[in-house]
Amino acid sequence: QVQLVESGGGLVQPGGSLRLSCATSGFTLDRYAVGWFRQAPGKEREEISCINTIDGTKHYAASVACRFTISGDNADNTVYLQMNALKPEDPAVYYCETKLLCGTHSLVLGQGTQVTVSS
Repeated sequence: QVQLVESGGGLVQPGGSLRLSCATSGFTLDRYAVGWFRQAPGKEREEISCINTIDGTKHYAASVACRFTISGDNADNTVYLQMNALKPEDPAVYYCETKLLCGTHSLVLGQGTQVTVSS
């Protein structure tokens, strides 16, 4: 059974950093893509980053490029999202998801982790 479990969310001040983790199980990580999207109350889902773990290619939304970094560790089946320079517009529930390839539809979603940015 494919499972994704996010962790690492929390409260941080503007300009601060958080690292989100997506622990995966039930599939071979290097045969799928893993992405992150976020959803804030009253806003549409925003795809923010994705990694094709088979070849390491990475994709970022313009809203997070140069601030967020996605990485994958095939040895421990975990995908990370390092978030730096967090802004007041970044708060949301952050979800990880599997895909066949970045840019395709989601296959499995995690339960999400809350990120709050406030002084």
